[in-house]
Amino acid sequence: MANNTADHPPGNSVAEGNHDGDFGMAVTDLRDLMELRSAEAVTLIQDTYGDVQGICRRLKTSPIEGLSGNPVDLEKRHTSFGKNFIPPKKAKSFLALVWEALQDVTLIILEIAAIISLVLSLYHPPGGDSEACGKVAGGVEDEGESQAGWIEGVAILFSVAIVVLVTAFNDWSKEKQFRGLQSRIEQEQKFTVIRKGQVIQIPVAELVVGDIAQIKYGDLLPADGILIQGNDLKIDESSLTGESDQVRKSLEKDPMLLSGTHVMEGSGRMVVSAVGLNSQTGIIFTLLGASEHDEEKKVKKSKKQGPPENRNKAKTQDGIALEIQPLKSEEAAESEEKEEVKPVKKVNVTKKEKSVLQGKLTKLAVQIGKAGLIMSALTVIILILFFVIDTFAIQGRTWLSECIPIYIQYFVKFFIIGVTVLVVAVPEGLPLAVTISLAYSVKKMMKDNNLVRHLDACETMGNATAICSDKTGTLTMNRMTVVQAYIGDTHYRTVPEPDAIKPETLETLVNSISINSAYTTKILPPEKEGGLPRHVGNKTECALLGLVLELKRDYQPIREEIPEEKLYKVYTFNSSRKSMSTVLKNADGGYRMYSKGASEIVLRKCSRILDTQGQPRNFKPKDRDEMVRKVIEPMACEGLRTICVAFRDFPAEGGEPNWEVENDILNELTCIAVVGIEDPVRHEVPEAIAKCQRAGITVRMVTGDNINTARAIATKCGILLPGEDFLCMEGKEFNQQIRNDQGEVEQERLDKVWPKLRVLARSSPTDKHTLVKGIIDSTVLETRQVVAVTGDGTNDGPALKKADVGFAMGIAGTDVAKEASDIILTDDNFTSIVKAVMWGRNVYDSISKFLQFQLTVNVVAVIVAFTGACITQDSPLKAVQMLWVNLIMDTLASLALATEPPTESLLLRKPYGRNKPLISRTMMKNILGHAVYQLVIIFTLLFAGEKIFDIDSGRNTPLHSPPSEHYTIVFNVFVMMQLFNEINARKIHGERNVFEGIYKNPIFCSVVLGTFVLQIVIVQFGGKPFSCTALTIDLWLWCVFIGVGELLWGQLISAIPTHHLKFLMEAGHGTTKEEMHPEELQENDDEIDHAEMELRRGQILWFRGLNRIQTQIKVVNAFRSSLRLESPESRSSIHSFMAHPEFVPLSEEEARCPPIEESGDEIESLPSASSGATGGGGEPPSALPPRSHEPSI
Repeated sequence: MANNTADHPPGNSVAEGNHDGDFGMAVTDLRDLMELRSAEAVTLIQDTYGDVQGICRRLKTSPIEGLSGNPVDLEKRHTSFGKNFIPPKKAKSFLALVWEALQDVTLIILEIAAIISLVLSLYHPPGGDSEACGKVAGGVEDEGESQAGWIEGVAILFSVAIVVLVTAFNDWSKEKQFRGLQSRIEQEQKFTVIRKGQVIQIPVAELVVGDIAQIKYGDLLPADGILIQGNDLKIDESSLTGESDQVRKSLEKDPMLLSGTHVMEGSGRMVVSAVGLNSQTGIIFTLLGASEHDEEKKVKKSKKQGPPENRNKAKTQDGIALEIQPLKSEEAAESEEKEEVKPVKKVNVTKKEKSVLQGKLTKLAVQIGKAGLIMSALTVIILILFFVIDTFAIQGRTWLSECIPIYIQYFVKFFIIGVTVLVVAVPEGLPLAVTISLAYSVKKMMKDNNLVRHLDACETMGNATAICSDKTGTLTMNRMTVVQAYIGDTHYRTVPEPDAIKPETLETLVNSISINSAYTTKILPPEKEGGLPRHVGNKTECALLGLVLELKRDYQPIREEIPEEKLYKVYTFNSSRKSMSTVLKNADGGYRMYSKGASEIVLRKCSRILDTQGQPRNFKPKDRDEMVRKVIEPMACEGLRTICVAFRDFPAEGGEPNWEVENDILNELTCIAVVGIEDPVRHEVPEAIAKCQRAGITVRMVTGDNINTARAIATKCGILLPGEDFLCMEGKEFNQQIRNDQGEVEQERLDKVWPKLRVLARSSPTDKHTLVKGIIDSTVLETRQVVAVTGDGTNDGPALKKADVGFAMGIAGTDVAKEASDIILTDDNFTSIVKAVMWGRNVYDSISKFLQFQLTVNVVAVIVAFTGACITQDSPLKAVQMLWVNLIMDTLASLALATEPPTESLLLRKPYGRNKPLISRTMMKNILGHAVYQLVIIFTLLFAGEKIFDIDSGRNTPLHSPPSEHYTIVFNVFVMMQLFNEINARKIHGERNVFEGIYKNPIFCSVVLGTFVLQIVIVQFGGKPFSCTALTIDLWLWCVFIGVGELLWGQLISAIPTHHLKFLMEAGHGTTKEEMHPEELQENDDEIDHAEMELRRGQILWFRGLNRIQTQIKVVNAFRSSLRLESPESRSSIHSFMAHPEFVPLSEEEARCPPIEESGDEIESLPSASSGATGGGGEPPSALPPRSHEPSI
């Protein structure tokens, strides 16, 4: 060791020369080495390099001091070995997004109609005798306007172009925003390395070959490396190999560490041997990247044809690309997440439904789509019938071939009107509103310390009914200090003076704490003068090291005397052991083991205790019970966490024990001390929990601590209230109550426990997962519970995934927990969760506001277009006007109403729950009430407007006649009413003051004013394309006056009590169990979302095409494409907001519990989706032949 360090002093920089020869190894040597595993690798290292130290020498690095950090040296390493960066997928160009926006079926229909209209207007039939063709041609020549027939076609095309550009621009800006979010997530991922002998954290992108990295429990390895020294190191390599068993790493057996794998246990140091595209992850990623294009084609083909198994294989190929891209893309994040679920996948887990809001929106959109389709078809049929009957029956004309072009022009006009009705009927602004609202919230939530990883989590949080929170760091400050101690038969209420303790006892205690804790845990001097010392690493260990410092000793010299290499064996802390032990070899050939851990667990293994003289005396069970009663319980009741520090000597004559038999080793201990560690409750937490309770959210505390400690903290936080009969129980008792004789969890038993349970102490990660799953699956309450969970440890992964929303700790959380989560709390604080609830509810309300506004516009426009067409053979609102009202006002309104900031009042109501309709009775009252006002006004103007304003009538004008003042007023009044109704739509719960807080939303004010200005421009200067003619100032004043009437009418509507209007329907419910088909209720991994099933039944093509829901998908694809690989079919499902890796390595697919971000999209990646997911031909997924677990690579 020493000579190696001497060879390469830390200041060494390899600045001279510029070729690979400066390092004793080239990239190819390292690549070849990293492709070997276990024994082969060990043999090659010994044969070629001697040992790992030899590799370090060739890479010019010191295993103890690390690299010098000299910029010239680092740059040289970048040049020779590459950077630790895997380039992300190329962003879509603006033109590609425009092309995608053009794929929309409704727009295509409009384009075709416009082109036909254009062609026919430019085509003049030879000698079309106007008399012979009847009044069909009347007026065409008279006005001398026949040349202007092309205007409508061009105007429609122009409107389509604007819509496409707006959609594409939205997509583009979302993608840009998301890449920003992406890079922020990436910059936050740091890794611990040793440079110049100092332990520092650097962003993973700055790792270079030759860096000495420290690895510990919970890390996601960002580069390949070779182990230099390890303690009890176990790695989960399933993301690369598909093998779910943890792999034990050691210098003798298997020192190869691969990027993208997780450290599940232990700690150690490695020399980085490959980064970026040269790492195992990068190599496979490059191979796939080369043929990515072909693969995509294959995947598309295989999705359309071939048996399900083959289809999956094709998917898998791309799947690997994402599986192993941990460094620089969130796709990897997802792929890693799935692995975490391994420990709990024995049962068949039902997949989670898609988010509440999306389920309701899908359903609502399907219903509206059906209605729109029927209305538009009826309009076209009635117009054609009316025309045919009028021309050939009433006027008795004969069909003349030279009149055909004129007839066709009429039919095209009718067709365009029909399409227009459809365009207006389907609320395509809705997806945009959802997208804008979510994107806006995500951006703002950043400021509230919520880093949202999956968009839908933000909205799901608004429906949360239960939060299962960790204690340490979330409810408490995670700043731990030892405040009481029991040493040498004495209970000290404060930390004792060093003189009060026997020197031998003090020596043993200080050595035990200094050596038996992670060497990465340190107490550093404060950053600012007069501040608190900085705690680095495990906070409990920091408290113990703090005790050493308070006893006027220092741990650093002891660690320097016994470096990590000299530790003989380390049993690292894990959730099942609940203790940590370190073994040292003595000079005489004997061994000494230091242990520490949860007091009741370690004390059970103690047979001796050091007395006042520092001598071991016998420690019997009755002594232990007395100690628990007199020392541990009183400490715990004050909210202290109790830790027992102990040791054991193995004499040399006994020979070397068998270290693998832990039960024999961790026994016969001698207790040195029991300490009480305080972790004060964050002062803002009690108020935040009270807010949650007012908002109808139950907060439960799930902790690994002693039940008395947990109870004390829960009382301080306000989770347990005096006089309430809430349950506090330990994991053991919890399991006894919920499991049957076979040890299986029974939902009925669980249902008796969870409603009253508030504190679960001494719980394991499995208990946490069982509790979360039990609450989610429970049917005891009327509504299904929506559960949020916080977690920071590697083994919290399963619970974080199972929860509707998983919160990981940004500061204390391990990489594994962060990858399994939906939202990362950047400040680890419970109050940030309350902010997330507020934003979630705000998203829900924003969508409801927009729906209330949008549906009023739709109802009125459809009825006006339909009745107008039927009575006057022409829609009073022309296609271009409809497009303006519908698309541009929709887009602007979705922007205005989706960006309302949240208020505290959102926390004063109960959660909506899964079955609460999107459109409440109050909203339905507002929609129908305002629709009545608008329809009365418009029909009055339509049929009597010319008399009221003393102008020419615009009804029954011939084809191509110039725009009339009459119809311009109808159009203008319609838009004015929408504008003022937009202000009404700001309130959805029947509030009177619709202007409240309007100035806090500058976007809303600017949108309303902007729309008003544009309307003036369109009416005054829009001319023929917009079928408008300029209006005088007094007509304008009348239009605005009628619009303001909306606000007064709104006051009148809100005065009517909703509970009297029992006849009003609600719409947009969640799916209830009764509506599901029995086969959908089967618990199998591929359970499909029920609203999605409705899309599948019936006329799939019609709804897929004509539901303008596709607009939204395009908007959303932009989000996704920066994060995920796109599936060809995914465009047609409304829930594409969800981040989801669609491709899964074969070996994992059937076995794991679906991660949160896949939640609705299984319909896309079901093996037999194309052949009908349930009973539509093709065997059901459950009947697929089982596949063997061959590794994916």
